[in-house]
Amino acid sequence: MIPVTKPFLPLQEEYQNYLTGIWKRQWLTNMGPLASQLEMELKKYLSLKHLLFVTNGTIALQMAIKALDLKGEIITTPFSFVATTSSIVWEGCKPIFVDIDEKSLNIDADKIEAVITENTSAILATHVYGNPCDVEKIEKIAKKYNLKVIYDGAHAFGVKVKDKSIFEYGDISICSLHATKLYHSIEGGLMITNNPELLKKIAFIRNFGISGYDTFSELGINGKNSEFHAAMGLINLKYVDEIILKRKLLTKRYEENLVNFKASRPLWHKYSENNGAYLPFVLESEELLLKIKTELDKTEIFTRRYFYPSLATALPYLNSTDMPITDDISKKVLCLPLFYDLTEEEVDWICRIILRIQNN
Repeated sequence: MIPVTKPFLPLQEEYQNYLTGIWKRQWLTNMGPLASQLEMELKKYLSLKHLLFVTNGTIALQMAIKALDLKGEIITTPFSFVATTSSIVWEGCKPIFVDIDEKSLNIDADKIEAVITENTSAILATHVYGNPCDVEKIEKIAKKYNLKVIYDGAHAFGVKVKDKSIFEYGDISICSLHATKLYHSIEGGLMITNNPELLKKIAFIRNFGISGYDTFSELGINGKNSEFHAAMGLINLKYVDEIILKRKLLTKRYEENLVNFKASRPLWHKYSENNGAYLPFVLESEELLLKIKTELDKTEIFTRRYFYPSLATALPYLNSTDMPITDDISKKVLCLPLFYDLTEEEVDWICRIILRIQNN
């Protein structure tokens, strides 16, 4: 059986060494020494000034909306994981969808201005599969209309634009450290901002709004993470360069084998490098996708229709919105297996099966 993804796990002995320290200290959560150490090491690795380790990427999005005091309408993409949109609704705001660019699969920045109203407070854009949005154009629009910008960089760990971390863009960027991500802490998330005052506010929000021994600065939530998750994050950080390199090599192998595949790959940002987070293909038709997926399932090779269906039509708590490009792409996009333990021989086998199915 080949899953679509598999978490990277270090040697058990490495994790056990951290557990021994946790047992001695008996400091399990509430930003213990390992969580604080992880924040410091991640700031260094990602070349960032400010960073917070939080519960998960979804809580990070919710806290970002709360910290920026957003109201009314938030412009976003319908081609993303549901948390991007549900976080907006959860915080009492209204998502306004903008269709995607058919090549990059990111929100089409050229279509954003057309939906801005007096009720618009922010833009929440996703770096889909880790592929950077048109951050420069979005920044210009935000400044022109005095809007806040949040980036959902759940897939974008380690991604740069012109040698600058993608997380430095926007008022707040978030990242997911969920077990399915190329770098993970089992469960976890990151929040990044260049504004030290905003960082301080988020830190208070992360801990119930507590600002002192018996004082509260604002409405907060439990957005902290545990020492057990931080331990996994610290260990995996030592391997992340090796993990990314392996995933890039496997991606190249797929692409070389599938030159005759009736499918295309998303167009990556010209000033950025693919981090190997996912391996999406946009197939010629949904019919071909279903044919390939069904036959691969029979062989216990599992793929994922990621993202399907379009958030503009799938959510029962929102009215359906016509997004023709997203609707078309979401029906034809398929992510193939990609993870550290996957072998080149398995990649070759998967590709041979795909091409055989396609040509039958």
